Amino acid sequence: MSQLRDLAMSSKAWPFEEARKILKRYSKGAPEKGYVLFETGYGPSGLPHIGTFGEVARTTMIRRAFEVLSDIPTRLICFSDDLDGMRKVPGNVPNAESLQAHLQKPLTSVPDPFGTHDSFGAHNNAKLNSFLDTFGFEYEFISSTEYYQSGKFDEVLLRACEKYDDVMKVMLKSLREERQATYSIFLPIHPETGRVLYVPMKHVDGKNGTITFDDEDGKEFTLPVTGGNVKLQWKPDFGARWAALDVDFEMYGKDHSTNTPIYDRICEILGGKKPDHFVYELFLDEDGHKISKTSGNGVSIDEWLTYASAESLSYFMYQKPKTAKRMHFDVIPKAVDEYHQQLRAYASQDETQRLNNPVFHIHGHNVPASDMVVPFSMLLNLASVSSAETKDAMWGFINKYAPEASPETNPGLDDAAGFAVRYYHDFVKPAKVFRAPTDQERAALADLAAALKDVDAAKAMIDKKNADMGNGEAPIETLNMADADDLQSVVFAVGKNHGFEPLRHWFTAIYEVLLGASQGPRFGGFIALYGVEETVALIEAGLNGDLG
Repeated sequence: MSQLRDLAMSSKAWPFEEARKILKRYSKGAPEKGYVLFETGYGPSGLPHIGTFGEVARTTMIRRAFEVLSDIPTRLICFSDDLDGMRKVPGNVPNAESLQAHLQKPLTSVPDPFGTHDSFGAHNNAKLNSFLDTFGFEYEFISSTEYYQSGKFDEVLLRACEKYDDVMKVMLKSLREERQATYSIFLPIHPETGRVLYVPMKHVDGKNGTITFDDEDGKEFTLPVTGGNVKLQWKPDFGARWAALDVDFEMYGKDHSTNTPIYDRICEILGGKKPDHFVYELFLDEDGHKISKTSGNGVSIDEWLTYASAESLSYFMYQKPKTAKRMHFDVIPKAVDEYHQQLRAYASQDETQRLNNPVFHIHGHNVPASDMVVPFSMLLNLASVSSAETKDAMWGFINKYAPEASPETNPGLDDAAGFAVRYYHDFVKPAKVFRAPTDQERAALADLAAALKDVDAAKAMIDKKNADMGNGEAPIETLNMADADDLQSVVFAVGKNHGFEPLRHWFTAIYEVLLGASQGPRFGGFIALYGVEETVALIEAGLNGDLG
């Protein structure tokens, strides 16, 4: 373990870089509370989304890295801001009109329109817990309502009351002049209507821990700040929560980054030590716009899981978190194949390499073996040319290529075959555009078909390529027309013999004429998977103009 820890101290993997920063907080020993606390936040006004997954997944990666570096225990809490007032009625709930009367009430005081829980907030919290449990995250759930109402936040609320002017000074600097006139860090919960009020304070009594205000009808109230009578505005709530819980780490998106000094300073005013932060870049849709759960652009968690595994999504989340990335459906195949490439590499890597491998940060010390004997990108092309409607149809081809594979021994491959069929029909098929070959391409494709029909013709193609290149190789004696590498040599030789320069133009022609796409798989491997006779028939159909 000590050797692994030494290697982790110099690892350039970003979770280790972040974990080392946290470790510096406790270079003299474990914190007084006995553990390092990681936090993620959740706004339960809507259902969990892909950003929620990303925050918990990435925080878990850093937590896992910290546990390699240190023996100090850790906790991860997911904090739900469910005391927040419902500002508008969501458009995607049943009986939406029944919620109009509950606007501005805390989400945990709004009836559940689904009729399954005590409140709308409780319904969405349950969805969050189910969501996180599905992915196997280790976390503890905390409800804002429970912490405010039970008195667990009373100490920090009394301190906020006592330090009201200092906290307000921090906040007012960040507000427009018209907002400054009515702003207060405290949001009273109306004792009669139960609504969360956005009203200015007439008086804040730091000694007695009370606030005095007029409601919208001009009626004056004085309430204690403790016991769930008030909640804090969201920016002060960030800092107060850090102080109250002694949070050591929290990450959030770039859209929060300008607020970091505000959160930190309020935490310090309220007697806490500001946590370490990690600000990640936001995801973009296919047009380069920020993904928003409100507008529904980009890819949702359910959509990703319709076409690929959760592990491939974790892999995507691992990659360059400080770089803005497009998150559209076309990134899924690449993420799947790269994830499995890393799984295969992990098996033969030394400890240093393993600590830098994304799959360690996804799985920890329990990295599984990949059972994907066929890349996902090739499965997509197989689905395309075979017009497969089910994964069972795909297995007929897969077993030609890998007779030892089966749905039982290769469950990941079995899932991927089903994912590939769905992805092909939803995204690839509608975008397929076949073109006719040029004269040069037509001659080359005809020769490729001839070479695939006759092993002697294939040998002659390779011998001609070797002679033209002047590499002095002896004539080829054996050629296995079921082997992906040998088939790739045939494809390569045909392209060279027909003067494609650079050679990628030959492969582009194959993809555009035969597959209706500008990119494709390693074609020798594809022939081995699809079948030589089937590929010959595909080429002849392309030459006859029957594919478009």
